[in-house]
Amino acid sequence: MAMTSRERVLTALEHREPDRVPFDMGSSSVTGIHVSTVYRLRQALGLDAPGTPVKIIRPYLMLGEMAQDLVDALGVDVVQLAGRGNTFGFSMDRWKEWTTFDGTPALVPEDFNTDLEPNGDLLQYPRGDKSVPPSGRMPAGGWYFDAIIRQPPIDDASLDPADNLEEFGLVSDEELAHLGAEVHRLHERTDKAIMAKFSGTGFGDIAAVPAPALKNPRGIRDVEEWYISTVTRRDYIHRVFERQCEIALTNLERIYSVVGDRVTIVYLTGTDFGMQTGPFISRKTYHLLFEPFHKAINDWVHAHTTWKTFIHSCGSVVDLIDDFIDAGFDILNPVQCSAAGMDPVELKRRYGGRIVFYGGGVDTQHTLPFGSSDDVRHEVRERIRTFAPGGGFVFTPVHCVQPLTPAENILAMVESVREHGAYPIC
Repeated sequence: MAMTSRERVLTALEHREPDRVPFDMGSSSVTGIHVSTVYRLRQALGLDAPGTPVKIIRPYLMLGEMAQDLVDALGVDVVQLAGRGNTFGFSMDRWKEWTTFDGTPALVPEDFNTDLEPNGDLLQYPRGDKSVPPSGRMPAGGWYFDAIIRQPPIDDASLDPADNLEEFGLVSDEELAHLGAEVHRLHERTDKAIMAKFSGTGFGDIAAVPAPALKNPRGIRDVEEWYISTVTRRDYIHRVFERQCEIALTNLERIYSVVGDRVTIVYLTGTDFGMQTGPFISRKTYHLLFEPFHKAINDWVHAHTTWKTFIHSCGSVVDLIDDFIDAGFDILNPVQCSAAGMDPVELKRRYGGRIVFYGGGVDTQHTLPFGSSDDVRHEVRERIRTFAPGGGFVFTPVHCVQPLTPAENILAMVESVREHGAYPIC
């Protein structure tokens, strides 16, 4: 008997077998598609006339909108509950036309204000305010923005944890009203599972450390300096996390009062702990600096809601998965099977009953962008056969689908999920 998308996802998250493997593309900043690829995919599916622009819903990562017609065409089971803002701090509204370096027609928010440098680089500004220094740079001909490091001189004697907490304020009444209205719309008008990400629960997320939304960031804002400080200024980082955690718990309580249990999955952290070759922090550092706060947030969610908690950590994190489970995470993403030690068969054998694998479906570094359609179909089939038995698996590619990925390869992936994703898996 066919399930609704919401039923399908919930069943898989409970480590039971639904009617077919749930499928996600676009429900978060780590399962999305670059705007240029969304445009070409929509053209390939005949959803738009040539030249029809696509909304850029994540300006920092340049992700394109997964509009309802595209969600329906691909058979996506999860949709995104998004806030009003973005990494650069301006609201996602009042859309205007814009064109990417490769000529993709797009729509961007009114405060998406850029300047072109003489060398062709594109500058982006915090909260769209050109009266302050830029906080983002897209290299000439590039695809994404990089954060501009605006590190003030550091005086350890006067370093104040409040300087690294400016972006972690209490959620506003306006944002609560938006979240309440949006979750109602998604829950009542679709049968999809809902993925939400609420600001402030990602401790040490390196994409956020430079604070692209702040006009004049203070504290430790240089990426290299931050990583060094997790060892040399550990007490300081711990105090930042303590206060951040207090704010996050207060915000979660207020947010839950308006969204309730209509949210299926909450994306708590995107802090990366892995490189291609292994973790770049020790288990001791994770236990001392991150696990107490991860556990506090997970414990609150599990005590007060039905939400399933989601950790995104790229790279080789096999040495930390037991710790993620101990911290209370229900879901691991992106399951980067190409990294050292991340063999899918071994991951399923060791952890398949204890954590949901949300990803690992197909490699976005090699197979999806550069392989043949047959290569894609083969890898998708093998990953489903490995991860799907017994439930505990949501199919999505390993991180976002990149620019220049052929639309025919994405369609081959979708077709293979449909062909091989029905239970019982064979």
